Amino acid sequence: MFGEGVRPLRLESALFDAVLAGWRSQQAARHLAESTKRDRETLVRRFQVHTGRWPWEWRALDVDEWLEDLGSPPRRLSVSTLRGFQGSLRAFFDYLIDERYPWVTICEREFSRRPVQLIDERNRIAHVTDFEGDPGRRPLSREELVMLFDFCDAQVGRRRALGRKGSLAAFRDAALFKTIYAFGLRRQEAARLDVTDLGRNAHRPSFGRYGTLSVRFGKASRGSAPKRRSVLTVFAWSVEVLEQYVEEVRPLYGAMKSLGCG
Repeated sequence: MFGEGVRPLRLESALFDAVLAGWRSQQAARHLAESTKRDRETLVRRFQVHTGRWPWEWRALDVDEWLEDLGSPPRRLSVSTLRGFQGSLRAFFDYLIDERYPWVTICEREFSRRPVQLIDERNRIAHVTDFEGDPGRRPLSREELVMLFDFCDAQVGRRRALGRKGSLAAFRDAALFKTIYAFGLRRQEAARLDVTDLGRNAHRPSFGRYGTLSVRFGKASRGSAPKRRSVLTVFAWSVEVLEQYVEEVRPLYGAMKSLGCG
């Protein structure tokens, strides 16, 4: 593993790094997102620092105490976050003890210890409700939405009145906030929209080219490509917002750039 006749001075640390590297390769073969692989490895390294021991020395009590600490003041992480941590650790343990890989054999030979799966139905956080968010969080009321949109619109006029740059960006942001609300978009979905995603709805010809929105980068299932979906336009005012931005405001970006305005 480390080369013919090579034995690292710090075998425990070198083996730990090798296990994580192998785990990254396994997850890459499953086409998991880079952010998923990075976050999982970071979590395992945090747990190793917390315990001060190596994976083949970890105990179920270590996991329980760590998660209890994270769920208590002052950190008080949410139940869904803690369940995600458990899932990442469980996935790491599954890889570590998989007999198709060399880690169990190496641990037994070098340290006389056999790593085990430390998270099962006896200490796993159960998912018993569909919604586990903070009950104090709620959607904006209609009045609050009007205030938000009015504020966004006011930023455009304010920058123009002061003769400052940024009025186009302010208009873009206002149009984006309204589009997110009108079509029920996630942040990633909204950030990766293009004008080519707009289309017609045969049942609402009055909406013109703004009758549907094709979401190409919807939230993906684990290991799969982004899910695509089409969302029908519901609000007539959203057509006006998109039409004004796409046909009147967006072309000004190219005009300003050609004039040396950035």
